[in-house]
Amino acid sequence: MAAKTKTRYLQLNATERSFVSKILNEKTKNRYADLELLRNLLTKEKARILHTIKTENPASIYQLSRLLKRDQKSVRRDLKVLERFGFIDFEAKKKGKKTSHKPYLTTNKMILEVSI
Repeated sequence: MAAKTKTRYLQLNATERSFVSKILNEKTKNRYADLELLRNLLTKEKARILHTIKTENPASIYQLSRLLKRDQKSVRRDLKVLERFGFIDFEAKKKGKKTSHKPYLTTNKMILEVSI
């Protein structure tokens, strides 16, 4: 039995404020704001994060940052963007007095449509 695919669709009009800026609720007068926001989403580091979450299944943001050999603050910032786009979510797990947040993928495929 094949694994179920969860697809995220992104539509982008290169000359208008469209899906990307609306989903992030970004207000700007820049005609190319969506391209800039999308460029922020599609980075090498965010791809590494998604791949590591998928293959290593880290138990917390701390563990993910250790696997990536990156600063935890930077990883958190990238995770926030991925969460806002709907690619990941978090499961809170309480351990004593501390709560850790386990990142997990909510989608495994992205289709991007760009109108120019």
